[in-house]
Amino acid sequence: MTVARIVHFVAGLLVLTSLALSQVSHWWLLLAAFVGLNLVQSSLTRWCLLATLLRRAGVRDEQPGAPAV
Repeated sequence: MTVARIVHFVAGLLVLTSLALSQVSHWWLLLAAFVGLNLVQSSLTRWCLLATLLRRAGVRDEQPGAPAV
């Protein structure tokens, strides 16, 4: 998997987990809000902490010219 796919997967998983846990306590919705704010921030600044950490861990970025799947 590439960095972008992992970031999208983790963001989606956190939102779905937050929505499920909100049935226990409405405070879990703050996690979904936090993920949403981070997605907006990363789209404006082109910087994502998870992507940076994944790259440092050796996960590859998509190859230029490779088809997006």
